[in-house]
Amino acid sequence: MSRKETQKPGRVLLLPIDSIEPSPYQARTAFDEPEIAALAVSILQNGLLQPVSVRRVGLRKYQLVAGERRLRACRLAKLEKIPAILADYDDSESAALGLLENLQRSQLDPFDTARGIKEVIRLWGCTQAEAARRLGLSQPALANKLRLLTLTPEQQQLCAAHHLTERHARAVLRLPESRRTAALEKIVQEQMSVRQADKLVDAMLAAPKGPGPCRKTIPMVRDVRFFVNTLQHAVDLMTQKGIAATTSCDRKDGCLEYIVRIPVGRDGRPVTGAAAAEAGAPGGGAPQDPAAQLPLHSVTVPAAAPGGPAADGEEDFAIQLL
Repeated sequence: MSRKETQKPGRVLLLPIDSIEPSPYQARTAFDEPEIAALAVSILQNGLLQPVSVRRVGLRKYQLVAGERRLRACRLAKLEKIPAILADYDDSESAALGLLENLQRSQLDPFDTARGIKEVIRLWGCTQAEAARRLGLSQPALANKLRLLTLTPEQQQLCAAHHLTERHARAVLRLPESRRTAALEKIVQEQMSVRQADKLVDAMLAAPKGPGPCRKTIPMVRDVRFFVNTLQHAVDLMTQKGIAATTSCDRKDGCLEYIVRIPVGRDGRPVTGAAAAEAGAPGGGAPQDPAAQLPLHSVTVPAAAPGGPAADGEEDFAIQLL
């Protein structure tokens, strides 16, 4: 048989194992080493029962299409040549067949599956609906697998390291990204089932949000007269309670100075009218309102020192209205 005949697609060839390179489209990123070792022992005892699939990529050079685990086991068993089926596939077909073999033969990590599906969609240049049909999946199932890739690499690693299922991962996708890691850690810590994980996510979504940042409201005083009247109203309330409070109001240096004097005893408490009279406190009375002549405008109200020294036993409160 001629060399040309032996190179026809579909034929089984006995190829040097060193002439076969791994597939660049391998979806699986983690391999079970004990499983590979057990397969190597079986191959040594019984031979490779099913050939790997390869495609030609150069002179006496081949690229693996399907059979990564078998190729690894044969290398571990130190075989020099292995049987291989020669296939005539392009990049997209090679990637799809490798993914299908993994899906059919051994359960892939859900994230490896999602990455493999994403790659074949890119190579095929097709829609999700067409990819689902060609891969034998429903479109919702394919879309759900691709959604897993919205988890961060760290979150994906957390799921894979603790063997969380696809449904565990999909449960936390309902949470905002900033809360997913905490949910995954709790699921791992408490070894939750899928149902328990769903309940945890429901509880996290139903929990009330923390209070928002407090906002200080700064009122705008648009009329000085309103501010002065408010102060005078407070003084009037004190006089109604028998406290001989007095007020004075004057213009000084472009400011309106408003002073409130409240007689107090030695204990610091306000004294009533009779006691205030005995102490020589001045009489009450409302001042004239210079603010009544001011135009309506916004004002700034800084604290200011009173115009003069206070009498004994009195405390002064001065407000300057610019």
